[in-house]
Amino acid sequence: MRIIIVGDGKMGFALSQNLSGEGHDIVMIDENPDVLRLSSNTQDVGCICGNGVDIDVQREAGVAAADLMIAVTSRDEVNIICCLLAKKLGAKHTIARVRGPEYMKTTLLMREELGLSLSVNPEMAAAAEISRILRFPSAMKVDFFSKGKVEIVEFRVGQGSPLHGVALRELSSRFRAKVLVCAVQRDDTVQIPGGSFVLKTDDLVSVTGSPADINQFFRSTGLLAQKTRTVMIVGGGKTSFYLCRLLGEMGVRVKVVEIDPQRCAVLAEPLPKAMIIQGDGSDRELLQEEGIDDVDVLAALTGLDEENVVVSMYAHSRGVNKVITKINHISFGEILGKAGIECVITPHLIAANYILRYVRAMQNAPGSRVEALSRIVGGQAEAVEFRANQDFAGNRIPLRDLRLKKDLLVACIIRDNRVIYPSGDDWIQPRDGVIVVTTRITLEGLNDILA
Repeated sequence: MRIIIVGDGKMGFALSQNLSGEGHDIVMIDENPDVLRLSSNTQDVGCICGNGVDIDVQREAGVAAADLMIAVTSRDEVNIICCLLAKKLGAKHTIARVRGPEYMKTTLLMREELGLSLSVNPEMAAAAEISRILRFPSAMKVDFFSKGKVEIVEFRVGQGSPLHGVALRELSSRFRAKVLVCAVQRDDTVQIPGGSFVLKTDDLVSVTGSPADINQFFRSTGLLAQKTRTVMIVGGGKTSFYLCRLLGEMGVRVKVVEIDPQRCAVLAEPLPKAMIIQGDGSDRELLQEEGIDDVDVLAALTGLDEENVVVSMYAHSRGVNKVITKINHISFGEILGKAGIECVITPHLIAANYILRYVRAMQNAPGSRVEALSRIVGGQAEAVEFRANQDFAGNRIPLRDLRLKKDLLVACIIRDNRVIYPSGDDWIQPRDGVIVVTTRITLEGLNDILA
């Protein structure tokens, strides 16, 4: 597909990198020649220096023949106008990054009138992911498929875990839970394990199953810690705002530490259930005074990666059970991982994942359509949900008789609202939801799983 991306920031760069890698024809538009130079030197993309709301710039980019326009600049207004203009000039589909709560309301009500195929809010998406993680305090990442019928949860096998030394074929009988281990990272190697695979301490494991089965598994293995009751958030930005609303609905007590008094005033009115504290979140004495030792979770969500890292490491040293860190630069994730802090949230990558899922779904590959997509184990594997149709070449053939590609697992089949953990005797039929996990292949359609 021909795709135009306006805004070559962190999110735009991540999108162009992934989409060009999947073989799409990408044109980047940005007013900064330096960032365009980096994209041009490192990726197979076209670059145009200019303003995305300039009609001549969009025409130069070939918007009339574009399958998709994605506007991801730092300004909501610019993104909305870019998409409006692109739609008028002939672009088939448009996606806008919209971050402000006031604009989110507008786009949700007027998406059709604005000509938007999709609006993406990185901060809201990050807040939603954090709220899901807090259901399983031991988890590092939680994602859902089939409208919540299936979840994928990522966690680390800790010291003294009853999972150490357990072969995967023994999981169901030993822990009375129907879950499937779909990916494991051991040291620097990611693999799709078989039944004989034996779990070890420090393995990074992704399990899939229904919410009830996942809950039972975490409870049986001792991974389901005490329910989250109190959360301290350092930083009062957009992610914090959305997270406070979600946690309020969950009945969680929230303290927000924000240094800017004006921002505190802005937060106080729409968040009556949250305690807003004006102060420097990097001040250790302040954090102690506000009860950092008594909270279940600390989330470092300021706009500065360095501050989030420092605050998170301090919270970890004080023994806070769960520490969540927002970062924009992936390199900081390695620092935190070495310090034992592995729950890292990167809003622009979460939002980029949403868009990648939409692009896959647009392609209408034979045999299926893409319903959902998630990057797991640090982005080294991919879980994709397909909706099977009549054109799938493996319809109604037992899985044991299908020639499947290597490094690939059919993790779940969703049929008539039932979750099936397939054996070799099970099969796929039209209208089934099918979740596939792979480490090596970019899957565009269900037929791509066949060798």
